[in-house]
Amino acid sequence: MNTQPSESRKQRSARRAGEFPPAPEPLAVPVFDSHTHLDITVHETGVPGGGTGDPVEALIAAAAKSGVDRVVQVGVDVASSRWGAELAARHPSVLATAALHPNEAPVVADLDEALREIETLAAEPRVRGLGETGLDTFRTGEAGRPAQERSFRTHIAIAKRYAKPLVIHDRDAHSDVLRILDEEGAPDVVVLHCFSGDAEFAAECVRRGYLLSFAGTVTFANAGRLREAAALTPAEQMLVETDAPYLTPVPYRGRPNASYLIPVTVRALAEVTGRDLDTLCAAISANGDRVFGPWH
Repeated sequence: MNTQPSESRKQRSARRAGEFPPAPEPLAVPVFDSHTHLDITVHETGVPGGGTGDPVEALIAAAAKSGVDRVVQVGVDVASSRWGAELAARHPSVLATAALHPNEAPVVADLDEALREIETLAAEPRVRGLGETGLDTFRTGEAGRPAQERSFRTHIAIAKRYAKPLVIHDRDAHSDVLRILDEEGAPDVVVLHCFSGDAEFAAECVRRGYLLSFAGTVTFANAGRLREAAALTPAEQMLVETDAPYLTPVPYRGRPNASYLIPVTVRALAEVTGRDLDTLCAAISANGDRVFGPWH
């Protein structure tokens, strides 16, 4: 996700607040959302149907009704990582990750101190991953690259020290992400969040044993190469996510996203890969337990 949305994006979020898509047909076999931002969703778009209760509980309940029984709340800075850790500690269907988003690394006041705080959070028992970290040259350009790389390398080291998965944000940086993982030595488990590469890059990631997490982008009309990548990804290396409130799948692109819409994306993945939907959901669910550990 982008930690520094433009003003126009904020304005669009304000205009569309409450305009969530209708709930899809529930999944018969539950699956989980491997990457969501409940805090940003509440802040930017509210919750489906409005309501006056706890908005985070409303998002989790809406997901459960669609057959999305668990979520991974992803940190993008110290504050959101701490919030996620606290939520996961009290909510049985939520696990958390902690990290500085690559777009955060060049602008944080004290990068070293922020990384120390992330490492402290990494020790929490229900913080089950380091991410989203990685590289993003789309927003920061070359000027922000040194801080991004230093932050990324530090997250890799923390993930290995605590034996927790590394959740990677990779935008326009495929080769450099692989280069740094090779130079540092990848953790045992690596997840490519919102996988955005083509079939060639997917094959390289699969060969290395990484997991590819597909978001609503796989349904976009211009995402033919991404669908080719999904088609060659083994079920045991596939995850599904929302990156909510962003990347809402077709036919609801442009409206707010939330975990309850995972069925739209996972059905598209089943069609693209030629796999039975229930079998794919069972495989993805098992991958979640293997990657992040038990929720309960």
